[in-house]
Amino acid sequence: MNGAGRILGVDPGSRITGYGVIEQDGARLRFVACGVLRLERYGSLAARIYHLYLGLSEVIALHRPDRMAVEDVFVATNPRAALKLGHARGVILLAAGQHGLPLAEFSPLMVKQAVAGYGRAPKDQVQRMVRALLNLAASPSADAADALAVAVCGANHRESWQLPVAGAEPPAPREPTKGDKP
Repeated sequence: MNGAGRILGVDPGSRITGYGVIEQDGARLRFVACGVLRLERYGSLAARIYHLYLGLSEVIALHRPDRMAVEDVFVATNPRAALKLGHARGVILLAAGQHGLPLAEFSPLMVKQAVAGYGRAPKDQVQRMVRALLNLAASPSADAADALAVAVCGANHRESWQLPVAGAEPPAPREPTKGDKP
């Protein structure tokens, strides 16, 4: 990937997902947009995941990114929360593939390192650094700032981009075998 184009950064969540779009021109980064998809109002996990896909697809259609960067799952102490976050990330990865966007995934440590110079930086420091790096008049919300930080990390790690599998045939249905349960 060259050092030009729009990057959509995504901070996954099953209740609130942050997004941030930046424009990269070589070493220069320019803010385009950021916000959050508030999913908690949709109730069930299935409904939230569906609306996450719709909302992210709308962001992609509106801002036309050239690639997508996503924060990877952190080690969660609550297995249920980690599973729900995994569902959200799966939908985000699906959206990247459906829209033909090259994708990069970064650990929270890498994201914080990219914007704050320290992998264990607190959220408020990430917000301040994103504001300074992108020359913003005000700090974005924590979730939107995290998503912008993911996009900045993507701009700094050109070697990490993977092309989605486009046009691949889905697996053919098969007849059940003797070992399959009815």
